[in-house]
Amino acid sequence: MKKLLAALAATTALAAPAMAEDITEFRIGILGGDNVQSRLNNYQCFADYIAEELNVEVKLFTPADYNGVIQGFLGGTLDLAWFGASSYAALHLQDPSAGEPIAVKTNLDGSYSYHSIGFARKDSGITKIEDLAGKVFGFGDPNSTSGYLIPSVEIPAQYGVTMESGDFFGEVKFTGGHEQTIVAVYNGDIDAGVTWADGLGNWEDGYNSGALRRAVDNGLVDMNELVQIWQSKPIPEGPVTIREALPADVKEKVTALVLGLYEKDQECAYNVAFGETAGFFPITHEAYETIIEVRKKKIDG
Repeated sequence: MKKLLAALAATTALAAPAMAEDITEFRIGILGGDNVQSRLNNYQCFADYIAEELNVEVKLFTPADYNGVIQGFLGGTLDLAWFGASSYAALHLQDPSAGEPIAVKTNLDGSYSYHSIGFARKDSGITKIEDLAGKVFGFGDPNSTSGYLIPSVEIPAQYGVTMESGDFFGEVKFTGGHEQTIVAVYNGDIDAGVTWADGLGNWEDGYNSGALRRAVDNGLVDMNELVQIWQSKPIPEGPVTIREALPADVKEKVTALVLGLYEKDQECAYNVAFGETAGFFPITHEAYETIIEVRKKKIDG
């Protein structure tokens, strides 16, 4: 009888769903839209709220590139990240069960889209893509939506050029991320590049949200020294994604915190959202199927 009871107890334990008390820490990966210290500072308020909600230590990770966050999800060493649409597509194409979209950042007008923005120094005389013949053009990261995927598709389609060095552009190079592209253009190290912004508000502010706004907030650039030379079609904002294998109650609590962050702390929401936002709203995988197909075609050549 004792053996039978022990066996039943073991079976029950195995069948019991994992709960919040079964995790000892929660790990957030932060994509490289700006420098490491800025990323840590801007996410700390959010990390503190999660730590309070789950009663566990929350750790912030700032990999050198987007792929570091993707690999963290694939390896089960990261629990949450705000992916760009293309980096989420990369994750899904490698393992559809690795991450689950839960929320999307919305703009002040209620939309959840943004643009890839091409820009140059105002004193360069460059005002449009056609002026970049023989010039140096900068992408951010190979897994960035606005910093690579979309402009690498739309610019060739619109202007009949390729994004290969020595064809139309003198050189096409990766800078390492959005902040690096912005600073490289601002300092004159490259002639033009692409980054992301919601396209709302004023240019001199870096628009309402995005990498340009963050660069202004961090005191890195004066937007009056820069000029916009290109803008993509609207791109769906990337999803806040949670590790699918986490206990259900952990996912529920974190999802509720993300969706309620704006109401709870507007300053924290501003920090996490790269600027002005109307808050985070629910989103599902289906919203990214088009981007996944674009990414797949790009990879397949």
